[in-house]
Amino acid sequence: MGYRINMALPRIWQALKTYCVLLILLAGVSCVNTKKAVYFSDQKNGSFAAPVVPKLVIQPNDLLSISVSSLNPEASAVFNQANNNNAPGGAGTSTTTTTAATGFLVDGNGNIQFPFLGQVKAAGLTKEELKDHLTKTLLDKKLLVDPIITVRFLNFKVTVLGEVAHPTVVTVPSERISLLEAIGLAGDLTIYAKRDNVLVIRDEDGQKVTHRLNLNSTELFKSPYFYLKSNDVVYVEPNKSKVASTGRAQLWLPIVFSALSLGVIVVDRLTR
Repeated sequence: MGYRINMALPRIWQALKTYCVLLILLAGVSCVNTKKAVYFSDQKNGSFAAPVVPKLVIQPNDLLSISVSSLNPEASAVFNQANNNNAPGGAGTSTTTTTAATGFLVDGNGNIQFPFLGQVKAAGLTKEELKDHLTKTLLDKKLLVDPIITVRFLNFKVTVLGEVAHPTVVTVPSERISLLEAIGLAGDLTIYAKRDNVLVIRDEDGQKVTHRLNLNSTELFKSPYFYLKSNDVVYVEPNKSKVASTGRAQLWLPIVFSALSLGVIVVDRLTR
């Protein structure tokens, strides 16, 4: 019996070494190039022009907060009663609960229903342009004296998906958010994220426009996509290391565990 054990152990030991080598090679495949994992690796000490914040243009299905004030609070109050029937409920997600918001909903034709003025064209205008239009109309119709109007977006949000710690929909009360801020709110990129090919999907003039950005380069700050717009979608791709390690692990790990189990069974039988 001892002779058989001594004859079998070298073969078993050789098999275990072979599988250990395979595990090491598998781990090596998943190594990530550290240079590609660093943000703005080409940046040296210095300065550059700040990115331009894009103008926000009102689109159909936007939800607007429009507040009106004047020297006569009672006369102004009627204009601040948002049409609650137009408030969308929205679909909930696994991480957030969506509640109905009140405001002026821009319909499919780009109009809002404003008290006493009826349908008012809003789509295609900036907040400032809509404010000026409402102010002029109220003055021309002599409905208010020296009205002060404030227009805000209630549904400004961006979606961050892919290789981030916490894929999420980010609500932006300030109506201004950069790509880096959105990624930060999603928990930052994972080590497997492809930083040189981040995709931004944007609605423009009724079409889906896509643009890819390189977070390894300071050229990002010159991009018109550095600051995000409402309803933008940011998608971060996995790099080759993630894909390779996932595919190879699923292929080899069951084989390795089976082989180790077989080796244990053989040793147990020979030692009886």
